[in-house]
Amino acid sequence: MSKILFVLTGADRLTLADGSTHPTGFWAEEAVVPYEAFTAAGHEVVVATPGGVVPPVDRGSLAPAMNGGQENADRMAKALESFEELRRPVRLEDVRLDEYAAVFYPGGHGPMEDLAVNADSGRLLTEALAAGTPLAVVCHGPAALLAAERADGTNAFAGYEVAAFTNAEEIQGGLAGKVRWLLEDRLTQAGVRVRAGEPWAPHVVADRGLITGQNPASSAPLAEELLKRL
Repeated sequence: MSKILFVLTGADRLTLADGSTHPTGFWAEEAVVPYEAFTAAGHEVVVATPGGVVPPVDRGSLAPAMNGGQENADRMAKALESFEELRRPVRLEDVRLDEYAAVFYPGGHGPMEDLAVNADSGRLLTEALAAGTPLAVVCHGPAALLAAERADGTNAFAGYEVAAFTNAEEIQGGLAGKVRWLLEDRLTQAGVRVRAGEPWAPHVVADRGLITGQNPASSAPLAEELLKRL
């Protein structure tokens, strides 16, 4: 079957507006749920991170409160242990797009720290867009789209409609007044059209080869939509 590239953050801290840091990483559900869907369908997953570092999980995403109770939290932790590809990532700098049938970016606040300004990730996204390679990006993962700049300084995704973690969700989550910038605002400034759904409810937007999901609850329907394109 096909190979799917998972591009994950390597950042375990988010720098806040006052210069302090907040623990972060990738959001477990947003990586585990699509991984299980893709591998169950027979596809191979390869993980890539900046520098090839082992991607850190946001420990908050493993809390019972974020998983509907202790039972689901335990299942999520066990699923992460089985996600062996997380422990042997390739270097994002060395990725060849033509080896993959699709590219997937999970969220968590980590991408706001590194992938939003990572030139290698930006080039990969721009190449995928030009090649028509299916792209799926969820929650804070669309922060990576900000690094996809053309030679003239415009964003490669300008004019695209996307779902992404909204200002309303950031406010309700308690970080809106602390972060250096808000994802919805920054995407809008780059010319990307954010279509906001109800906070915390599944919401997926497909625009040409780009499929995006708003929040953790969007991970499953996002994975389903990407599978249709493989």
